[in-house]
Amino acid sequence: MEISLIKAFDYNKIDKILQEYIEDDNEREKLIISLQNIETRRRAEIVSSAGRLSRFPGDVLEVLNLSEGKTLEQNTNYASRVIGMVHESISDHDYCVFAMKDVSPLVEQTIIAERFSSFTIKSRREVDFSNVGFYIPNFHNKEGEIHPDNKSIQQEYKKYMQSLFDSYEKLVNQGIPVEDARFVLPYCYHSNIIMGIDAHTLKDMIIKFTKTKYQNIEELRELGEKLYQIAKQEVPYIIPTIDATPSKQSDDVEEYLNNNISKEKYQIIEQPKLLSYSQEVDASILISAIMRRYKYDYDQAKKVYDKLSENPNFQYELMKKIAFSSDKLELTQANFRFQIPLSYAILTHLTRHRTHDIIVPDFVPNPDLMQYKTPPTIKKEHEDEYNNIFYQNQAMYEHFKNDYGIREEDLVYFTLSGNLINVITNMNGKTLEHILRLRECNKAQWETRQMAYGMHKEIKALDDAKIFEQILGSTCITQGICNEGKECCGKVYTLKNKK
Repeated sequence: MEISLIKAFDYNKIDKILQEYIEDDNEREKLIISLQNIETRRRAEIVSSAGRLSRFPGDVLEVLNLSEGKTLEQNTNYASRVIGMVHESISDHDYCVFAMKDVSPLVEQTIIAERFSSFTIKSRREVDFSNVGFYIPNFHNKEGEIHPDNKSIQQEYKKYMQSLFDSYEKLVNQGIPVEDARFVLPYCYHSNIIMGIDAHTLKDMIIKFTKTKYQNIEELRELGEKLYQIAKQEVPYIIPTIDATPSKQSDDVEEYLNNNISKEKYQIIEQPKLLSYSQEVDASILISAIMRRYKYDYDQAKKVYDKLSENPNFQYELMKKIAFSSDKLELTQANFRFQIPLSYAILTHLTRHRTHDIIVPDFVPNPDLMQYKTPPTIKKEHEDEYNNIFYQNQAMYEHFKNDYGIREEDLVYFTLSGNLINVITNMNGKTLEHILRLRECNKAQWETRQMAYGMHKEIKALDDAKIFEQILGSTCITQGICNEGKECCGKVYTLKNKK
């Protein structure tokens, strides 16, 4: 794994430019280091200014000027002290962008759980992953010690994982689309990510990976340690809080639950299920539109709403105006909580939408590896071959767990992309409309489209969301337009001809 901070300036390019003017390598190196230090110092100036703004007299520019007159050490110490007083929002103003090379999707999914971070990830729908390589962990026994036969176990692991990549390549060569062949890829394959994150969340992420139960997964601990070393140089004011945080390798919630419940077999539900929702969806959205624009209290707005609703078209027309406006703010007044079954292959398709609160089951202990999704293109001619891959994977997992006594944290990479999990998410009406608009489109990945249809079906069954339901779905249905340009599937024209 390689983790690097993408800085404001490319200092290699600057060095090449400076070579035309400064021949002495040492002098040029000193200048580059000075420029890098200026960038680091500027980070501390901005954050310490945010800390001083609410405590010092003067306007924002005067406070910024005050911080600019301080040394890096002075600004770092001040920012650290404010953050240590739990006024951590000042570090939201320092934004870091990281290049992450050769990390597994296990890392990918764990960091996506930090909902205030942003990510761009290499697409498995578009790119052939036959030769991307994969992560090889050190294997530990149940006590957390390196297994005495670690090297030979690693060799067996490498041979087996390569066989899965060979199976993936074989499916691709047999004409299976890469977006479907990826369902046999193990969760150790290398992914590449650009991650944007503020310093506040960076601090929390480092603590999570180095001071909690996540440190037991070697790859996550390695990531946390690399981020710590970068932060030590570039974002030094968050280090005291990280260092002061005690380490705890277990989860208090998990320990408590383990003492009170007996574990049952993990069951994958058949389709998305609406667990709860805010009542009177249509009325809540439409009345809020009246309250927003006329400053009415709820009772006043409700009277206006009831009077206007005597017009049979009023509710639908107003809902359309809200849903297809620029901000759609009134849609946020309705909330929906779903449980959704999906494969690891498309988990990123849902988690990438950062405006909903999603809970993904922990990777440890491993889910039931015999519950998996079969893509339709594979089901046609390669189902037996595909099923055998999952049977063999389950056998290898049991072999490593029982014959070698490997701990669960090192066995997470036997999860295949086609394995299924149930996730829980809470989203407001604006996010739901956005997700279904994208995922019900014929251009969307087929499993995400199934997911979207299932969610939409649950909303359609609600008696108090009949109007809201009508604005959900792809734009060709709801608005009679398509934004796919040359890649349009043609459905919008078929619908127009039917009219």
